[in-house]
Amino acid sequence: MSNINPKIDLVFKKLFGTEQNINLLKSLVNSILPENEQVTSLELKNTYNPSDYLSGKISYLDIKATDENGKWYDIEIQVAPFDFFGFRLLFYWAKMYKSKQTYDDLRKTIVISLINFNYFVDDEGQERYHRRIGLTDLDTGKIYEQTDGLELIFVELKKFQKELPEIHSTLERWITFLNKAHEYSKDNLPKELATEEIKKAMEELEVMYFNEKEQEHFESQQRRYLDEESLAKQEQRKIEEAVNEAVDNRNIEIAKSLKSKNISTDIIIETTGLTKDQIDKL
Repeated sequence: MSNINPKIDLVFKKLFGTEQNINLLKSLVNSILPENEQVTSLELKNTYNPSDYLSGKISYLDIKATDENGKWYDIEIQVAPFDFFGFRLLFYWAKMYKSKQTYDDLRKTIVISLINFNYFVDDEGQERYHRRIGLTDLDTGKIYEQTDGLELIFVELKKFQKELPEIHSTLERWITFLNKAHEYSKDNLPKELATEEIKKAMEELEVMYFNEKEQEHFESQQRRYLDEESLAKQEQRKIEEAVNEAVDNRNIEIAKSLKSKNISTDIIIETTGLTKDQIDKL
């Protein structure tokens, strides 16, 4: 099993942001893009360089790349929410888009964010873990060629709930790898994940090396990740306890009402789920 979490930004950058692993990046990007927009090649524009990291030149561990048509991609992973997250994405998109010299040089820029928290609120039963947002005609939904310069793609990792037998697509495999790499090794990958790219990614994780400064960053991010996971579980427990308490209180009020009407104890038990002792004490 790998002890290195691929959701830590430094690990993600070292795993997908190097020339030797360009096929892993292409597989990940194509799994997120629609079938009619698949890329055949990617060129890294900010290849991970340990010397840049050591010198402090790297402050934002994203991955920038262009495809064979000149389209730009900015790929990042974010483990914890923070204020103005959406504004930050627009800010970095704008910096990339306006960096071109002339209007003729402008190319569509796609920001891909894999996030380890729930950012969008969906209707119950309609949860989506993959979401594409772009510039469209607000009345017709039509996309126009010269205004089709922005696309934001979100993959909300925690909303993905499929188990191994349900996994079929490349995106589902990559999400499962990111969420559960710690459970597997290159030698015990389940058949649902045992593709060439996932095997390669597991191998890279298992041999990944950190210099001293990288190790400090990794440990700091890992602590933050574990803290966020712990806080999220605490909040979930609080919500569940509050819901259970509300249900219990409602059942008690229903039981009181039924008891005042001389409804039999058996029917009250069946209706409310309370025990005979609880009902007798009302």
